[in-house]
Amino acid sequence: MNITSNLKITKVEATAGAATSAVETDAVDMAGFEAVAFLASLGTAAANNSVKAQQSNDAAGSPDDWSDLEGSAVDSASGVTDLVTEVYRPTKRYVRAVVTRGTSSTVEAVWAIQSGAAVAPVTNTSATQAVGLVAGPAEGTA
Repeated sequence: MNITSNLKITKVEATAGAATSAVETDAVDMAGFEAVAFLASLGTAAANNSVKAQQSNDAAGSPDDWSDLEGSAVDSASGVTDLVTEVYRPTKRYVRAVVTRGTSSTVEAVWAIQSGAAVAPVTNTSATQAVGLVAGPAEGTA
């Protein structure tokens, strides 16, 4: 099987300008999926810039309804600006990423990649996303 038919790929946060405030992504509904990996790209590497995962029973709940997931924080020390944290089998239905910026930085984007779909193929199209697939392609014009 090909990758895009088995993974759900969603941009959960667009570009955020340089600042020191935290960036909370859109919630990801984990119904029908086993795991989600969040990929965050920062403009500045610093030990106090990081990404972590949180979970909640209600995607629209207040910030108090979101709980940090132990061990999910990944920091951008030592020049690292692309961060990934993965949650396997969360205990609540909704998961999101939070990018903490202790040092002023841009957030280029945050993507969620869900795996372990109960039903495949997974649909990966939206108003802002297009996905192509070629199988056994001949060489030539793309």
